[in-house]
Amino acid sequence: MDFTFTEEQEAVAQAAASVFDGMVTPARVAEIERTDDRVDDDLWAALARSNLLGLAVPETHGGSGLGLVEVCLVLEQQGRAVAPVPLWATLVLGALPLARWGSAELQERWLPGVVAGDVRLTAALTDVAASTTGRPTVTATRDAHGFTLHGTARAVPQAHLARRVLLPALTDEGVVVVLVDPTAPGSTLDRASTTDRQIHPHLHLDGVPVDDSELLAGPGDGAEAVTWMLERARTGLCALQLGVTEEAVRRAAAYLNERHQFGRPLSSFQGTMLRAADAYIDTEAIRVTLWMAAWQLDTGRPAAEAVATAKWWASEAGQRVVHATQHLHGGLGADIEYPIHRYFLWGKQIELMLEGPSAQLARMGADLAARHRQPSGAPT
Repeated sequence: MDFTFTEEQEAVAQAAASVFDGMVTPARVAEIERTDDRVDDDLWAALARSNLLGLAVPETHGGSGLGLVEVCLVLEQQGRAVAPVPLWATLVLGALPLARWGSAELQERWLPGVVAGDVRLTAALTDVAASTTGRPTVTATRDAHGFTLHGTARAVPQAHLARRVLLPALTDEGVVVVLVDPTAPGSTLDRASTTDRQIHPHLHLDGVPVDDSELLAGPGDGAEAVTWMLERARTGLCALQLGVTEEAVRRAAAYLNERHQFGRPLSSFQGTMLRAADAYIDTEAIRVTLWMAAWQLDTGRPAAEAVATAKWWASEAGQRVVHATQHLHGGLGADIEYPIHRYFLWGKQIELMLEGPSAQLARMGADLAARHRQPSGAPT
């Protein structure tokens, strides 16, 4: 892989950095966290005006026709700013699957609104991601016009803002993915706050009808679509974690250079230097494994191993970095109003959403063992 970004990709990253740097401050983030929705609508509108919400939307629907790498460049900048906007939910969980799996009618109905900033989307993948079987917890029963849904989808990112939730459901014929209106009769949202102070409600479905026109993937390709969605969702989280750790390390380095003890800057002490260096190395590992996974997905290569590797580094190394950078701030790191604490919260939340490093190692080990297991009776 060539890790050099194209001029177009560099322009995307610079445009995103310009928007976030110009509008996001610690005071503004704290202000948004005190609102009911906990989303910065002004920032969302600015991202739309900068044409950053349509990066991976086909040009026929007003987008730029780019890919996951470009979306991850924007998510990286969001992570650096810990900016409270539903980029990951709308672009990665919603727009990308619609552009790949949606019918022409579905794409035309929803994607132009995403580009304009008028439509927010999300997907209910938490239960499927955590399941060892990959089976959805929501069930769907076939009827004359479509499906009837029953069950609960836990921790659906920003579902309280979404016009539609992309929802995997289990039918007698297999897995389907449908678009659900979270305000439809029979739907109930149970508000839940996350570690990083965002809202990820639980979606309860009691006989909710879904028309055939809202079917994203049927029993024939539903399981494949869910795997496709999960790989990109996890890679997007890794991009957010990269931004979080990059900025946490930068802030820690600045603090250590400015703060003096015994007539010397804290950065000159061996203990702080080693801790900061470890955090930097961990961040670079997150960077390399993320871009490898994103590149393989964008180029159509098998990416399961690359995604699993990026997940582990973003989860394990990510939490090491945010712990270290908080500790390097000394007493200030324990102040929940001080900016570095927010990076700790975001890093921890992303680790949890990536299922945790221990579970990932166990899964990767099982996969490797199964792949290299000798056939019965074969010579060793």
